[in-house]
Amino acid sequence: MIKRTQTIAGEDITKSVADALQYISYYHPPDYVRSLSQAYAREQSPAAKNAIGQILLNSRMAAFGRRPICQDTGLVVVFAKVGLDARIKSTAGFADLVNEGVRRAYLDPDNPLRTSIVADPLAGRLNTRDNTPAVVHVELVPGNGIEITIAAKGGGSENKARFTTLNPSASVADWVVDTVSTLGSGWCPPGLISVGIGGSAEKAMLLAKEAMNDLINMSELIARGPSSAEETLRIELYERINALGIGAQGLGGLTTVIDVKVATYPTHVASKPVALIPQCAANRHLKFFLDGSGPVKLEPPDLSEWPQIGSEDLRTADVHRVNLDALTKEEMASWRCGETLLLSGKMLTGRDAAHQRMVDLIDAGKPLPVNLRGRVIYYVGPVRAVRDEVVGPAGPTTSSRMDGFTEKILAETGLYAMVGKAERGPAAIESIVRHKTPYLIAVGGAAYLISKSVKAARIVAFEDLGMEAIYEFEVQDMPVILAVDVEGNSIHNSGPLEWCKRMAADDIARSIGV
Repeated sequence: MIKRTQTIAGEDITKSVADALQYISYYHPPDYVRSLSQAYAREQSPAAKNAIGQILLNSRMAAFGRRPICQDTGLVVVFAKVGLDARIKSTAGFADLVNEGVRRAYLDPDNPLRTSIVADPLAGRLNTRDNTPAVVHVELVPGNGIEITIAAKGGGSENKARFTTLNPSASVADWVVDTVSTLGSGWCPPGLISVGIGGSAEKAMLLAKEAMNDLINMSELIARGPSSAEETLRIELYERINALGIGAQGLGGLTTVIDVKVATYPTHVASKPVALIPQCAANRHLKFFLDGSGPVKLEPPDLSEWPQIGSEDLRTADVHRVNLDALTKEEMASWRCGETLLLSGKMLTGRDAAHQRMVDLIDAGKPLPVNLRGRVIYYVGPVRAVRDEVVGPAGPTTSSRMDGFTEKILAETGLYAMVGKAERGPAAIESIVRHKTPYLIAVGGAAYLISKSVKAARIVAFEDLGMEAIYEFEVQDMPVILAVDVEGNSIHNSGPLEWCKRMAADDIARSIGV
């Protein structure tokens, strides 16, 4: 039979990419929601259960509000399989068609997405202001259509990607588990770990990145049992990574990953390339097919699959309400590691670029444009507000990127407390103890939920930095957890250690029939 060449309009590619990026910005894949709901039901760590509950509540709110799940709306990655009998009708190249779709999606006036791409990675690092260019991979395959898998990868999880070349006899499982144990929680667990094995260095990374978008099916795999070496490795890694006790947001708990993906490719006899890429709790991706009949038509998922979790389900009896406008050093000294706080009052925001500018001004002996004394700073770069919003989705960014600035900021400004995401390094914790300045975390992956705590927002410094400008937020009952107290105790150390021991004890108890 003679195959018929199919003509696909370039505009259909562009519109489909734009629509898909909007879609994944506010709709979690249903398979992820189902698996995360199962993790929520079985979680025994109160802090981790609360964090998972916030992620699920945020997901439902984002789906109904059609606003981003996370403020980091990601670097766009496209895997396109173009049929050999497909003809693209366009005067623009394939990557240009994709990038026009990215531009439309991120500048959509009804749901603007945060633009995070800088044109020059070495020097100026100026924002392209439209989130282009995307990273595009094209493969020619049999057929007369185009299959496109599109993902929006957050910086926190992308920064934790790792690669090694093992000796052929070395254990992939041991390297993966050891590596995950060093990643911390900046990649926003619970999510996925994807592993690529074989090929060459770049092929292993591509294997891991593409496999990350496969359907989540760990529960089904465990139920039926493995049928290949790859599936056996998936189950082993799933069990061993969760046994680390890292838990949701690194707080300690039963679920660190809801699935592990493994993809392999033939490799050189002397080599065993292995790539590891984490996927965060946002888990944004979508696959669609173009056959020449027009752009893809995307139907909303069945939101009845989203669990009915309300904010009242996440409140604990020992919650501590804090008035930021009357905060004292004595009050902060009474806070204890792992305690849940609800913050109300005025706080400042600031990320990497703002911290760099403030340190440069301090070094130059110049005054700062805003007084930090007695204030709390939140590490966040919010999405632009629309309609009646005070601020767009405003979840925390990875705090360790501010570690290099911490000592100077605390020593020179009189800052009272910091709010961010994930663990702090040893030097930052030393500064926290030295200056009695506690560190709190908000839940990564709950950006839309957190934004509803913000009742007023205004830019007070460095407006040219866009989303990295310094804002003043007025918040009401913003939920946070004390991650490092003034004595240097860290929930990111004590939580995983406790739950790792608990799970090990449970394994021992099961083995002796207790």
